[in-house]
Amino acid sequence: MKIAVGSKNPAKVSAVLGVYEDAEIISLQVESGVPEQPFSDEETMEGAMTRARNCLIHSDADMGIGLEGGVVKMGQALFLCNWGAMATRDGEVFVAAGARIPVPGIVAGKVLDGEELGPVMDAFTKQENISKKEGAIGVFTNERITRGDMFLHIMRMLASQHEYKLKMRKHATSNGNEHCQN
Repeated sequence: MKIAVGSKNPAKVSAVLGVYEDAEIISLQVESGVPEQPFSDEETMEGAMTRARNCLIHSDADMGIGLEGGVVKMGQALFLCNWGAMATRDGEVFVAAGARIPVPGIVAGKVLDGEELGPVMDAFTKQENISKKEGAIGVFTNERITRGDMFLHIMRMLASQHEYKLKMRKHATSNGNEHCQN
């Protein structure tokens, strides 16, 4: 199986490899169709779905994977959010989201003022490329959960939805009832 990941980010590519160890994985830089800093669940999910579909457009892969990080404002707090999407050649698109954690005020204020989370985190931690390593979630959880862990969790949910759908199709076909689906 050939899988295209809509990112060159090592944390995202590693998450796909963690689920599909035996697949041929290609990494593509594709458009998300959303702002660099997605600012809602809807935008973040749409970015993941667009990346997954664009992987299929720009490759001969069997499936495309889009993994997108964003933020969402809930009340007075800003939370990290992460979404993933898997698009298949038969037109299916599966989606899944990760856990949330509040963004501390000093970082949240800068993001709410229009700055992108990645560079804000680099300045906050005095490190480079946090988004390619532990990510903001890794910083805020003392690395108990890293960006790679979060996307691996999402990838497991995407893969399991796809596997379930394939199982249901096989079940429907083996029972002679192509309309037996859940």
